[in-house]
Formats: sequence, structure tokens, C-alpha cells
Amino acid sequence: MTAASPGPRRAGRPPRSILSRDRITGAALELIDTEGYEGLTMSALARRLRVAPSALYNHTASKREVLGWVQDHVMTMVDFSAFHQEPWDEAVRQWAWSYREVFARHAPLVPVIAVMPVTDAAETLRMYEEVAAGFLRAGWPEDRIVPAIVALESFIYGSALDVAAPGDIFDSGSLAAQFPIFTSAVRSATDSAGAESAADAAFRAGLDGMIAGLHQQLTTSST
Repeated sequence: MTAASPGPRRAGRPPRSILSRDRITGAALELIDTEGYEGLTMSALARRLRVAPSALYNHTASKREVLGWVQDHVMTMVDFSAFHQEPWDEAVRQWAWSYREVFARHAPLVPVIAVMPVTDAAETLRMYEEVAAGFLRAGWPEDRIVPAIVALESFIYGSALDVAAPGDIFDSGSLAAQFPIFTSAVRSATDSAGAESAADAAFRAGLDGMIAGLHQQLTTSST
């Protein structure tokens, strides 16, 4: 008995696309983490996804749009929940540590995200909305909320990059005798940090100082 031949192949597209916003975003983030921002091109992204560039453009209009997706995705990793339940200073502290930890893991994004507009970035705007609401509840004048957030972010982004700095970045080497005060200060900082990393110790000191300074500004403006 002759086996029946298979029926004709059905025409049309597969029921589900192999690409999606989530897949493109994840691949783009991996590409930036491994190759740096310069390594993110649409052709490189297509290769990582194992599709033709034309297939990629069926889902996104441009590299800029992909970066917007990456920005929103990364911001969902930042924990800002403390602004709902903690005093302002503690909420800022928890938010800042989480923010810095996220971008320390994705350091190549720092120079990109730091200057990227938040237009239509829903998740990023959601974070800023909650942080701004926390500032407002703490008594901050509305016109001073954004400058305070930007000041904190500037410190956070720089500190995220500092996490990857080599441990001997301030080693004076053979010139130690010519610069004894700084060399001794570096040694003392290392000794006092104990088990805490130099980057963590610096971030803690700087963040505490910023929070105290901002709190003082708030107190002064309300008197």
C-alpha cells in the first residue's frame, strides 16, 4: 500500500512572529553589555537575533526606538517602592542604592541613558512620578524637585561607573614619596573601609552627604 503523500503546505505567515519587543530589547541590552554602546547597530542586533535586518525593521523603526525600550526595561529594575512607606531620607537612600546597583551591572548604558530624553518612556516616567510624589509629600517645593533628582542621578551614574574601577586606581606607585599626604590618605581609606569595597564606602559617604545637604536646603527654604 502506498503511503499517502503529505497535503499541500498552507500558505501564509506563521501564527506567531519569532520577534517581539521583549526579545529585541533583551538582545539589545546583551549586545550593549558585551560590546558597548558602539556595538549596538541594527545589523548587529539582527545577527544576534538570527534574523534579517528587514525582519527587525518590521518591529521597530530605528535604533533610537530600541534604546527607548532598553531604557524603560532597565528602569523597571530600579526599586523606588520605599517612597510609599519610608521617610524621605530613607526612601532616597534605598532608591539611590538600587539605582546605582542596576547601572553598575549595565555600566555601558550610563553615558547613553544619562542624556536620553524620557519622552513616551512609560516605565521611566513611572519611576520619576513616584520619586517626585515622595519629594512632594516630604514638603519639597515643586520647582526644586527635579533639580534635586538630577543632582542625585549625576552622583549615582558616576558612582555606578566607579564600581568597575580597579582597586589600585589611586596607587601613587614610585611617586608615593613625592605625594605623601594623598598616598597616606589613600592607605587610611583602604584600612578604614574594612570588608566594604572602596566604591561602596565612597558611595555611602557621598550619598549621606548629599541627603544631609538636600535636607538642610529643604529646612532652610521652609523657614
